[in-house]
Amino acid sequence: MRILLIGANGQLAQDLLRFLAPDEVMPVTHQQLEICDARAVQALFDAARPNCVINTAAFHLVDDCEEQAEKAFAVNAAGVSHLARTAQGAGAVFVHFSTDYVFDGLKQRPYIETDLPWPLSIYGMSKLAGEWGVQRYCEKYFLIRTCGLYGPGGARREGRKGNFVETMLRLAQEGSLIRVVSDQVSTPTSTRDLAEKLSALIRTENYGLYHMTNLGECSWYEFAREIFRQTRISPQLSPTTSETFGAKAPRPPYSVLDNAALRKAGFPDLRPWQEALAEYLHEHQKQNL
Repeated sequence: MRILLIGANGQLAQDLLRFLAPDEVMPVTHQQLEICDARAVQALFDAARPNCVINTAAFHLVDDCEEQAEKAFAVNAAGVSHLARTAQGAGAVFVHFSTDYVFDGLKQRPYIETDLPWPLSIYGMSKLAGEWGVQRYCEKYFLIRTCGLYGPGGARREGRKGNFVETMLRLAQEGSLIRVVSDQVSTPTSTRDLAEKLSALIRTENYGLYHMTNLGECSWYEFAREIFRQTRISPQLSPTTSETFGAKAPRPPYSVLDNAALRKAGFPDLRPWQEALAEYLHEHQKQNL
């Protein structure tokens, strides 16, 4: 399979590169392609002639999206539509990632793929608009909703703040008082596990919309507490509320995703999030010895 991997510097793309190694993969960074430029997208497709396109590019700084709505929709909606239309014209399978933030979190039980989206934030709205673009323009697509991603490619470097796990470990090392919201519940998801499952899914013709997360659920505070339990660190950690934390963008209070379509397609669930975290922390410790 000849795969065009867009957004190749991101943490999910880094694990995808590992699991797609047997394929002919052409990684493309943001510096090499601006997906908002339809002509540049077409030129790249004409040169690469892929039969599968995986897009991990997104404007995903949730709070920044509230103040930069035009950019959010340009990247997460219009840019995705450019890719979707061009993939359709090239006869290529299109793979795109969306988010649990397309839901309002009022259901209080895991969301399945057929539940009605109702985003609360500009970020969620722009990602939902991107979903519509994929579904409108593509016949052969895999649209993947996931949440709480962390992976080695998201480690703190070159100005990056790092993923949630890395941030918690850094704050603990600094001796900071750590306050984490306890009223937002989702599922932390390993990019390694997501990449491995996606690599198998795209070998099929079971096109459509999928939820894909690790198994289980927790609040962000419970996630932080489990990180410190597994690493045997005892920092100053305390729960707080979303209102007290005061983030600019509203978040769904409950956005756990049920991988119903994945199971229907014959794939087993991803492992529990605690097991995936344990492997990540083990690898993290080996790299820092």
